[in-house]
Amino acid sequence: MQINRTGSAHWTGGLKDGRGQISTQSGALKEYPYGFASRFEGVAGTNPEELIGAAHAGCFTMALSLILGEAGLKADSMDTTAKVTLESVDGGFAITAIHLTLVARIPGTDQAKFEELAAMAKAGCPVSKALSAVPITLDAKLG
Repeated sequence: MQINRTGSAHWTGGLKDGRGQISTQSGALKEYPYGFASRFEGVAGTNPEELIGAAHAGCFTMALSLILGEAGLKADSMDTTAKVTLESVDGGFAITAIHLTLVARIPGTDQAKFEELAAMAKAGCPVSKALSAVPITLDAKLG
């Protein structure tokens, strides 16, 4: 089975004075603005790194839900944040790390078992696998 999903970007102008719009196949984002200022200067708009973070957080959390179910557990709630670090390296920019922070309420488990299952989800989620060129770290806490 193969599933294809698409995202697209449109750009006009140069790097600093240009403007872009990002869209997703589902329509969740439709011509949403992004640009140099939203990526590097904190101006409103999105950027590729936060989109990667959202995708990674969503994928990881779904993967953990599957793994919990296989262990006979079910989450009351799980909240995941993915912090994507973009740094200037060797005359260019690179994503140098992704840090996942998870706070969850899961009846019937303890911290050690939860960390084991969360680590399995981090390693096994398709977005983690796609982003394996950078270190991906995880903090998993029951709350």
